Amino acid sequence: MTGYAIATLETPAGSFSFEIRSVNNRYLDMQLRLPDEFRRHEPAMRELLTAQLSRGKVECRLNFTPAATTENELQLDSTLLEKLLQLEQAVKTRHPAAPPLTVAGILKWPGMLGKDTANDESDDIVMALLQTALQDLKAARMREGDKLKTMLLERINQMRQLLQTASPRIPALIAAFEEKLRTRLEEILGTQENDRIHQEITLFASKIDVDEELSRLQAHLDEVERIVNQGGAVGKRLDFMMQELHRETNTIGSKSVDLEITRVSMELKVIVEQMREQVQNIE
Repeated sequence: MTGYAIATLETPAGSFSFEIRSVNNRYLDMQLRLPDEFRRHEPAMRELLTAQLSRGKVECRLNFTPAATTENELQLDSTLLEKLLQLEQAVKTRHPAAPPLTVAGILKWPGMLGKDTANDESDDIVMALLQTALQDLKAARMREGDKLKTMLLERINQMRQLLQTASPRIPALIAAFEEKLRTRLEEILGTQENDRIHQEITLFASKIDVDEELSRLQAHLDEVERIVNQGGAVGKRLDFMMQELHRETNTIGSKSVDLEITRVSMELKVIVEQMREQVQNIE
């Protein structure tokens, strides 16, 4: 399901901005784009997102702009730098081939600058922003879900109307084909083969009778409507029901010997396919 949300916060350390974008996807696919100093929060973020989302291609982006005063006040932590250099010498003693520390590596070392933007306070800030953005995203997806619910219920009503058109025709169709077949068989086999004629007619009637499929289709539509009105995470259950609807409409089409029933079957297939495309995006 699609959606977009953004949460921002101004702090003495700088400006935080958390964006979440979601597009339709059958499964949950997450991408987190975080500044290096906040990469340590990724496991907790993934856990939170997985707990509250089950479908969609989700992209999360955290932006951080340090405050100007913070940049001006940055200073090296001399004590930490000395310890780091000592550790480097200890490592080289045991592993001479190890690459040396670089200036960039030293400056990126957590806590090396006087005011570290990735301090413990950022934990609460970043996670709170993610939670706010996630709630806004879920609200946007809920609004889209309401629209999809309306669409599905409309398609269900369309299918029921088609079933009401087809059902009354079945007895008359079977009776007409039975009479036609009886006449042809009597011409071929003669009236003395009444038992054989009766068997052939019964067999043929069972092959073209779609009343059972129409009844099952109606029951499946009732179940789809119940699931849709129930709400919650219903995407996978609706996926299964779409397979059942597709199976029954295919059977009706394959057994049809009447142009009107064939037309109804084709329209039912089109509607089921429309529903299935949308259901794959429902959480």
